[in-house]
Amino acid sequence: MQIAVEIVVELMGHSLKEPFRRPEPLHPWLAVILYFILGGLAGGVSLWLFPQLFIKSPLLTKINLLLTPIISGLIMSWIGAWRRHREQQLIRLDTFAYGFCFALAMALVRFLGAA
Repeated sequence: MQIAVEIVVELMGHSLKEPFRRPEPLHPWLAVILYFILGGLAGGVSLWLFPQLFIKSPLLTKINLLLTPIISGLIMSWIGAWRRHREQQLIRLDTFAYGFCFALAMALVRFLGAA
């Protein structure tokens, strides 16, 4: 679920970036905090829609908490490379680090909220 939500947010970020373009780029640590907050909000919304965890095993749930953000970060990095190859503008979510932060926050909120 984190991957699907992250891709939707990435697409929304590309469509909304122009009105929010700043003359000076946002500091990277502030961007990390903002993506973490966005991921947490997405996790909260997903808990409202799906209050139960999809994975029932406690061990697999913990493994998922670690693996899903890594996989999400890799997918976002791949999307960024794909966009870069097509000479499209990138947003920060098109990188491993920001994709990882977003997915980790979403996974943590789901893990803590549904457990």
